Amino acid sequence: MTQQPSAGDGQPTPPAPGTPRPGDLLDRFLARLVDYLLLAVVNGIVVSTIVVGMLMGHRGGLGGYGFGYGAGWAANAVATVLTAALALGYFAFLESSRGQTLGKMLLKLKTTGPDGRPPSLDQAVRRNIWTALGVVGIIPLGGWLASVLSLVAVVLIAVGIANDTVGRQGWHDHFAGETRVWKVG
Repeated sequence: MTQQPSAGDGQPTPPAPGTPRPGDLLDRFLARLVDYLLLAVVNGIVVSTIVVGMLMGHRGGLGGYGFGYGAGWAANAVATVLTAALALGYFAFLESSRGQTLGKMLLKLKTTGPDGRPPSLDQAVRRNIWTALGVVGIIPLGGWLASVLSLVAVVLIAVGIANDTVGRQGWHDHFAGETRVWKVG
């Protein structure tokens, strides 16, 4: 990690106006919040349409409708996998293709790989893999575990960003091969 020049008091020198600087924790949190609100709406429409369509409109192989016995578990499993795939796909695709999700665009943040370009798809998937922890919820009684794992991942990311006063990188940035989030506006 490169150190920024110091002003003599141990604090990094502020960047020149117009120069990208590491995105701070609050901006990154607000961008994720915007993204998750958008994902909640899309997820609600997509998942409920698919799951309700499967349960109500699909004729089962034994002459019944829906999934029959265990329909609740099957519907939850499908919804859980679709929700995780939608979230991971959203973040990985947008970060790898343009470096920004809609939330990051709104808050003028940009994700880059170590070369300064948008991260590769592999880096973006590794950076956001924690968003798919919800799939643990398909295991009976695994919902609480998925919640705990997700909370731990978020807390560790926040602590890492807050403690890294120079680069503002969380564990997920290091895990992805040194990705960074920059404030570009």
